[in-house]
Amino acid sequence: MLSQSAIDSAVRAALDEDCPWGDITAESTIPPDATGKARLMPREAGVLSGGDVFAAVFRLQDPHITVTLSQPDGSAFAAGETLATVAGPVRGILTAERVALNFIQHMSGIATKTRAFVDATAGTKARIADTRKTLPGLRRFEKYAVTCGGGHNHRFGLSDAVMVKDNHLAAMREAGLDMVAALAAIRSKVSHTTSIEVEVDSLAQIPMALEGGANVIMLDNFSLDDTRRGVELIAGRAVVEASGNMTLDRIPAVAATGVDVISVGALTHSVTAIDLGLDWD
Repeated sequence: MLSQSAIDSAVRAALDEDCPWGDITAESTIPPDATGKARLMPREAGVLSGGDVFAAVFRLQDPHITVTLSQPDGSAFAAGETLATVAGPVRGILTAERVALNFIQHMSGIATKTRAFVDATAGTKARIADTRKTLPGLRRFEKYAVTCGGGHNHRFGLSDAVMVKDNHLAAMREAGLDMVAALAAIRSKVSHTTSIEVEVDSLAQIPMALEGGANVIMLDNFSLDDTRRGVELIAGRAVVEASGNMTLDRIPAVAATGVDVISVGALTHSVTAIDLGLDWD
């Protein structure tokens, strides 16, 4: 998902945004031959994600900078640990610092939040999954960070799978198609390997989704009681996904209903960055 070419492309764009005509502060204050060393230090506990992205920022800013990562992505860390060391030309380190921190703080924030949601499903079969509620241009980074936290990826984009939501159903009703007919029409047009997911907002829609051959049925904003009833109605004939305003406090109870997947937009759309800093030795 997160190839080196994808990393380099995003990093170059970020550096160009932050430093389009040079870093006038570093260039006017730091001798060109000055070298130094700094450490990536967390101010709080978390889960690491984005180590290779962090290193790529410094490498693309100045190939003479070396970055040594102390632990792999997905590792838990405590406040005060050294997560990486950065050594080389001081100008380049200072110029790249903010962009490098922006990536790794954001990605580690997602991984940390995801780990908390995953831990809240302990003892159940439920998977925590992300959504398409990501920052434009950064989806592959954010979805990768979810996996670092132990979560799973929903479809990457609109090209990956069929997902029929409420607005699709409303549009199809205007065309004279009920859910069963609409799903049959979809199945006739897509590959036999394509998964079809249907979002339902009431128990009454579940029999139609099953009759239409849905592979995944999303229970959208269901109460806990209705979620349990939905799982019983589906009875293993489709993957059951729960979604809608999923908070960390709600996750244990939702997971206990027997759903297979809980999709959580908050993993990416409202995450708080982890407090990391680059401290000079």
